[in-house]
Amino acid sequence: MNETIVSAPVSAEEIVAALETPVDFNFQLPDPEDEAIEEFDFQQQLDAVWKVCDRFDLQTDIWRGRILRAVRDREKKGGDGRGTGFLNWLKQREITKSQAYNLIQLANSADTLLAEGQLDPDSINNFSKRAFVETAKAAPEVQKLVSEAAQKGDRITRREVKQLSDEWTAMSSELLPTEVKEKAAAGVLPARHLAPLVKEMEKLPDSHLEEIQKEIADSPDIDTVKLMTTEAKNLAKYLDAAAQVQTLRESTVDIEMALEEALRLDCINTAADIVKQATNLEQTVAKLYTTWKRLGSLADRLYVETGASNPHLRSLLTTLEVLTNEMIEVPIDEGGEQIVRLKVISNTADA
Repeated sequence: MNETIVSAPVSAEEIVAALETPVDFNFQLPDPEDEAIEEFDFQQQLDAVWKVCDRFDLQTDIWRGRILRAVRDREKKGGDGRGTGFLNWLKQREITKSQAYNLIQLANSADTLLAEGQLDPDSINNFSKRAFVETAKAAPEVQKLVSEAAQKGDRITRREVKQLSDEWTAMSSELLPTEVKEKAAAGVLPARHLAPLVKEMEKLPDSHLEEIQKEIADSPDIDTVKLMTTEAKNLAKYLDAAAQVQTLRESTVDIEMALEEALRLDCINTAADIVKQATNLEQTVAKLYTTWKRLGSLADRLYVETGASNPHLRSLLTTLEVLTNEMIEVPIDEGGEQIVRLKVISNTADA
């Protein structure tokens, strides 16, 4: 497949050739009850068939994406402006809108990789479908590494993409000390442990990086890397959550000094959780208030639209008053023995 295939008329023979796989599957699978077949041979035979199916699945979905893209673009140019024709096309083939756009994204990724020369069309068959999707999402440098491996004939699965991505992340990051990179280059520190650390460190301001860098430079081993990854993650979680808590923004609390104390007492994880839960509570209260106002408004409207001749609707409204009054009562167990009461007090004029 190449870029000209997308725009030029394509015959059925050319499509079959591009897929490079039989249209009529008739695989001879090994008998799972045949004890004469060695386990290794049994697995090898199944794996060979699986790879063909995987390859066909990838190639077919790329073509489906291109077809869907053509239908969508045609509709944009000559449709009703609401995409009705495209949606009807999907409905007739029992394809959801989400599935359609995922396939279109896959086709776009394939065409981009091919157009930019990052991928040789002949090497696409070396990818599993999931590996191809991951490659399309990766940084250009990672795409190049993966493509080079595929062009050498290597089988590319999602594991290989992740490994190459981790290696590139670790070796290209300026956040890791030289001592750590040297260990990684020597294979002593696996990139799969360093990549998560780099991703967490990227979330932190410079003022919080120095101590982490010093720790891993002094002890460039897996245990230290794991420990610092956890600490960086908790630091990022604390700083992000603290910035969102309205109550803290309106106070005189020194967030940085509180953080230093939490680090000194080795309770940064608890501190991070408490500000995170504070954020959740504030957001929940805001949503509760909005929902309560909406429920009250609907109850008032329904009361106006009904009368004494509708006793069941009136009974419904009367029962729901425990939720629409300023004192909200909600049972939190099935028996109704535990009840939470919340009083809504607002300083707004329309409360």
